[in-house]
Amino acid sequence: MTVLAAPPDASLDLELPDPSDEALTEGDFQQQVDQAWLVCDRFDLQTEIWRGRILRVVRDREKRGGEGRGMGFLNWLKDREITKSRAYALIELANSADALVDEGILETDTLSRFSKRAFVETSQSAPEVQQLIGDAARNGQRITRQQVRQLTDEWTAVSSDLLPEPVRQKAAENRLPAKAIAPFVRELEKLPEVHQAPLQEEVALQPDLNTLKEMTAAARYLSRYLEAAQQVRTLNNTTLDLEQALNEAQRLDILNLVSDLLSQSAQLEQAIAKLYTSWRRVSSLSDRLYVESGASTPNLRSLLQHLQTLSGTLISLPLGDIQSGRVIQLQVVDDGEPA
Repeated sequence: MTVLAAPPDASLDLELPDPSDEALTEGDFQQQVDQAWLVCDRFDLQTEIWRGRILRVVRDREKRGGEGRGMGFLNWLKDREITKSRAYALIELANSADALVDEGILETDTLSRFSKRAFVETSQSAPEVQQLIGDAARNGQRITRQQVRQLTDEWTAVSSDLLPEPVRQKAAENRLPAKAIAPFVRELEKLPEVHQAPLQEEVALQPDLNTLKEMTAAARYLSRYLEAAQQVRTLNNTTLDLEQALNEAQRLDILNLVSDLLSQSAQLEQAIAKLYTSWRRVSSLSDRLYVESGASTPNLRSLLQHLQTLSGTLISLPLGDIQSGRVIQLQVVDDGEPA
């Protein structure tokens, strides 16, 4: 491993401005605060890259000779109060840093010019964008997340195969903003080819900003419709023609409404499943407590009696204040285990 070189001004012994100093102008105050924040950003990134490298060698060591099935690594994380997801996120960050350095896109000493978020964005960008960012970092520029996103959008606008030629041409001539084109491409990427074509044709016929925004919204609603329709279990094994329903929604220009309906329906199904699981658990625990208690524990029996509104087949729950008298009731009909 090569030790990361800290930038000359990178000191954790920061000198912060006095907030009560009336002689300090607002501009100077903000400049000093921003500079201190920037140093923290740089240290955050470099520290987390090294944390990822440490975690990686511990994990690899455990794979070779540690406890079976990675338990040694998990115990190591537990001792240091690090979650598994956090650990692997840091390892992925370290892997990205090492890959970008090994491929010559970045140099070790240029990592100090990135904020953490800017580096993460860079690691997820196309190789061409990474090269542009690497060149900027080598030239001494400070790399921000906004800069990475801007370069990504500009590259997408002139290179994506999903864009009709008139749009790509206007993007190259700066007659259409990249920040409007990139969202259109990202939404198209979520759709099957059969649904991409009509949107591409609309934009090709009228390659202006308003059409681009309208088709981006249409692609977003279409993607939500297709995703939610697959998640709603109630629609499984039915004779419903989802494509025809989609066509009718598009004809009436209410695709956003139908998409929201399907999305909410999927969430409702998930909530019902969680409710049923919790209800079964409450009923089982109530039964066990009834067996374990008796006449000598009147308060426990009273507790069970009050909880019958949740453990019985008719669930009752007051809405708002009890004094309002509003109660929601749900009846659970359990058909038993499937045959």
